[in-house]
Amino acid sequence: MNRYETVFIMTPVLSEEQAAETVDKFKGLIKEGGGKVVHEENWGLRKLAYPIQKKTTGFYHLVEFEMEPLKVRPFETEFRRDERIIRFLTTKMDKYHIEYAESRRTKKKEAPKSEASESTDA
Repeated sequence: MNRYETVFIMTPVLSEEQAAETVDKFKGLIKEGGGKVVHEENWGLRKLAYPIQKKTTGFYHLVEFEMEPLKVRPFETEFRRDERIIRFLTTKMDKYHIEYAESRRTKKKEAPKSEASESTDA
């Protein structure tokens, strides 16, 4: 199994429940395809670099997963079929990409702890 990372942008007209439902749908597709979700991040509502379908914002979400290479294309086809998805990008992660992603996650977990200890020292 290879490791992949997909970032997708959902239309901003969705409610929080609808956005969560969309994310759950794609996580379910990964599991149905015999894959495993390794990590996910909700980046929230962000401004787009340029208008897409006359929209200037969108809900960003990142999913890191392991899956067989032949199952990735049908997974991506579902992004194209779903009208709630504005854009998506799937990238195969090499060993350096995996190391970077894991180190970024550990730094993110450690950062709030160090900020809290700095504020108590002052």
